[in-house]
Amino acid sequence: MRKVKGILLLVLLLAMLAACSVSKAAEGKIVIYTNGDEAASEAMVKALDAAGFEDDYVLKSLGTSELGGKLIAEGDKIEADIVTMSSYFIESAQQQHAMFADLTFTTNALAQHPSYYTPVLANTGAIFANTEVLEQKKLPVPASIKELASPDYEGVVSIPNIMDSSTGWLLIQAIISEYGEEKGKAVLGKLIENSGPHLESSGSGPIKKVQAGEVAVGFGLRYQAVAAQNSGLPIKLVDPVEGNFSLTESIAVVNKDETTTEKAMEMVEVIVRDARKELLTHYPVELYDGETVTEQQTPSFSKEFEHPLTVDLLQEHQDFFKLAK
Repeated sequence: MRKVKGILLLVLLLAMLAACSVSKAAEGKIVIYTNGDEAASEAMVKALDAAGFEDDYVLKSLGTSELGGKLIAEGDKIEADIVTMSSYFIESAQQQHAMFADLTFTTNALAQHPSYYTPVLANTGAIFANTEVLEQKKLPVPASIKELASPDYEGVVSIPNIMDSSTGWLLIQAIISEYGEEKGKAVLGKLIENSGPHLESSGSGPIKKVQAGEVAVGFGLRYQAVAAQNSGLPIKLVDPVEGNFSLTESIAVVNKDETTTEKAMEMVEVIVRDARKELLTHYPVELYDGETVTEQQTPSFSKEFEHPLTVDLLQEHQDFFKLAK
């Protein structure tokens, strides 16, 4: 009898969830899925609300891996009408499902991109150091990622794990680009050893540990290091000689019925036109004509990986990481 009641309760719960989904669809709201952090989401919300769309959309934040999995698995059956996501995931989803509509407005982006998406923000990698901890440990400020693989830095380095964080991919690109796979694997192996328990699942993990003085040096997002340095903390930003690599996050419209797609397209144009000013303050990488960033926010060694960034390439570099451990 208890089993029957349990089954009935489960059926009732599923029915309620289905009803909620139908109800939300009946409201006619545009659903936005984003892997952006809080600052990115807030900038998009402000732009949409100021343009009069405050009651016309629902925004859901998902992790990069979760959203990427949904894109690849669900295609145009995904609940979202608008997606902001790492560009390489959008491209892979389009190749597999042809799920995105061509944009109907001119973007004026600096770099060429496919017709079905346009960039919204970009993140760049860099080294940062706590100068007080370095002084205590009698260690020099490193100029390269390779230096962090030295035994001198054992236990005082924090890096992001590419298996969990896209920021970790910026590190792997720099290593492979400069040293190749064979030598790069040795450098990465020593770097992972030096990181020990400070191999972080979050891209923000290393800067937090460096700021707290738990470690002396970290690798992560450049703009976070600039902010920490400007706040008066004993943080020094270092652009590694191996290069500052970047990952772009873009926005796309899922191709659904004409009315939904048309409204979603209007919202995407608003986000690109009106949210970029605020986004640029948080993610200072020039993406569109007329945008400028300060000299401090400009990386010294900007580079692009020699091969296009794809989900398959990410998998290859994750395998490279696992073999280096």
